[in-house]
Amino acid sequence: MSKIAEAVELMKESKYEEAANLFNEYIEENPNDPVGFINFGNLLLHIGEHESAINFFQKALSLENTTATAYYGIGNAYFEMEDFPKAQQNFLEAIKLGLEEADVYFMLGMSHQNQQQFKLALPYLLRAKEITPQDEEVVFQYGLALAQSELLSDAKKVFETVLELNESHSDALYNLGVISLFEEDVTSAVAYFDEALKYNPNHVLAANGKRVAEEAIN
Repeated sequence: MSKIAEAVELMKESKYEEAANLFNEYIEENPNDPVGFINFGNLLLHIGEHESAINFFQKALSLENTTATAYYGIGNAYFEMEDFPKAQQNFLEAIKLGLEEADVYFMLGMSHQNQQQFKLALPYLLRAKEITPQDEEVVFQYGLALAQSELLSDAKKVFETVLELNESHSDALYNLGVISLFEEDVTSAVAYFDEALKYNPNHVLAANGKRVAEEAIN
């Protein structure tokens, strides 16, 4: 097993100091290989050292400026720091350089979502959903972006798909309840809110939605 692979395994076991030592050794032995810097950057990102992580990713780019995973790493660091415009720029660069993975499209979509740019998020979240159609969080966030873009009939179908993946997804149930209210189907709305509360009794929005719906009935 290579030092990089060994260090990655140590990271999975939360042995970060040992992993860091191996990454360090690899970098000392291979100072012109961006892979060592990218992996060390990922480690720093994982433990919340975002600015230090960016430095390592930028070092990787200084060695090889077309390294898509380094841009992806920088994007993740800025996302965690809630600098969504910079996150967005770096995720886009990673995609331009050929990174064709659900995660980068999802994170780019979420960067737009966090800036209230719901319609701009849609194509990226859709692409992430196409790549990983079984990932309930990806599918849910796509549905949420559709709902926030006021495309309610499309959102409804997507939230129903989320429930096919996980029938106890309380946020999907809550959103179906809200859509039912917009459709003036108050009975269905109450049923969705009840179902959301069954799986998550502390779902405040579902409790409020149920109260509003029941008041409409009475």
